[in-house]
Amino acid sequence: MSTLKPEISNQDHIQGADSAAISIVEFGDYQCPHCGDAHPIMKEIEDVFGSQIKFVFRNFPLQSSHELALPAAIAAEAAAMQGKFWEMHDALFENQYRLSEALFDELAETIDLDLDKFQKDSLLKELTEKIENDFESGVRSGVNGTPSFYVNGTKFDGGATDLYQMLKESAE
Repeated sequence: MSTLKPEISNQDHIQGADSAAISIVEFGDYQCPHCGDAHPIMKEIEDVFGSQIKFVFRNFPLQSSHELALPAAIAAEAAAMQGKFWEMHDALFENQYRLSEALFDELAETIDLDLDKFQKDSLLKELTEKIENDFESGVRSGVNGTPSFYVNGTKFDGGATDLYQMLKESAE
């Protein structure tokens, strides 16, 4: 049984209440079509289960097959430097069909980031290190593809739809 390593910490991007009974960690890649398909389902899970859920996203860019996965992850981390990780996260998935280097600046402006700061922050070594740490965490946790989900620290065997179904059944 694969478990999450390391556990959720303040190094993570977390949405939801600390007191939530259920924590979901997604290892994802912004260019991965399966992650793109999972995104609206994850948003729905958050809407439906609200404060019962704590949602964490860790970067797992599959660079060999997705050349924009790392630059997209860097864009999300650069947005995080201005407190807007989740806004950029959502915007990247919602615009996945037109992912490009030029799109990152456009999205930064759309979510009201300071564009100069965003561009400078995108070059910071710390952002690449954060993404590498997320990736390494995925490798150590047994991630073998994206998206991969961990529920309360244990690898969930299935996709976002299966996860939603399991949560609905356990809530009944």
